[in-house]
Amino acid sequence: MKTNIQSVHFDADKKLIEFIHEKINKLTQFHDGIIGTDVILRVEKSSDNANKAAEIKLHLSGNPLFAKKQCTTFEEAVDTAVDAIRAQIKKHKEKSIG
Repeated sequence: MKTNIQSVHFDADKKLIEFIHEKINKLTQFHDGIIGTDVILRVEKSSDNANKAAEIKLHLSGNPLFAKKQCTTFEEAVDTAVDAIRAQIKKHKEKSIG
């Protein structure tokens, strides 16, 4: 599975990139039809500390799934976005079975 990681207006460090790959690769155990993923990291203009946003677009055979989460760290944002995608995968599977 191919994962494209894009960090807007900053360079993501190696540790963050490895963390993202690890989290995204775990999604393959929930669905074997994953073609690839796009991950976009950006710092939102906000007075709040929770200004680190992660967008994940998961390409499945059929229709893509999308989640965007904003938290205080990129790791937390990626983690919650992956959880949201995992829930969407389960819902998607239930629809196709039922």
